[in-house]
Amino acid sequence: MRIAVILGSTRPGRRSEAVARWVLDVANARGDASFELIDLADVNLPFLDEPVPALFGEYAHDHTRAWASVVASYDGFVFITPEYNHSFPAVLKNALDYLYAEWNDKAAGFVSLGGGGGLRAVEQLRLVLAELKVATVRTQVALGRGSLQGGLQQHDEELHAMLGELVAWASALRSVRAIAA
Repeated sequence: MRIAVILGSTRPGRRSEAVARWVLDVANARGDASFELIDLADVNLPFLDEPVPALFGEYAHDHTRAWASVVASYDGFVFITPEYNHSFPAVLKNALDYLYAEWNDKAAGFVSLGGGGGLRAVEQLRLVLAELKVATVRTQVALGRGSLQGGLQQHDEELHAMLGELVAWASALRSVRAIAA
């Protein structure tokens, strides 16, 4: 079972980088899946430049085919997202929009941060992922401003609960992907 932890911000000085390291440390200590970081700052996709909608899977550019290969190799995702203007960052929306089938019938969980714990960002992200046929787990980790100052370890229990749901759903969806194939 392979789960990608997608760092959905490229902003300089981002706090989400420390959050991603914490998620990886806790997740990899569990032993029920392999968790790997995908930092969208390293992926470095240009603004969506594919001439054909992703639904058709006719990718014209090498960067799109490389991104498709990466996403296709995972069974599920943990999205680390800050909240910007009541939503999630444009770089994350761009990365999602590049592909379609590679996201289908997989599971996702969320760790959000910002004012109000980033809850509105996750609300928006859930809508987009539903269109990509990604099953999202109910439990999420919402980190308000005080959470980052008080130490992330105070949220270990919430993180374990979300990861448990995510691994269970990702495992169940393997059979759905096999039928679809």
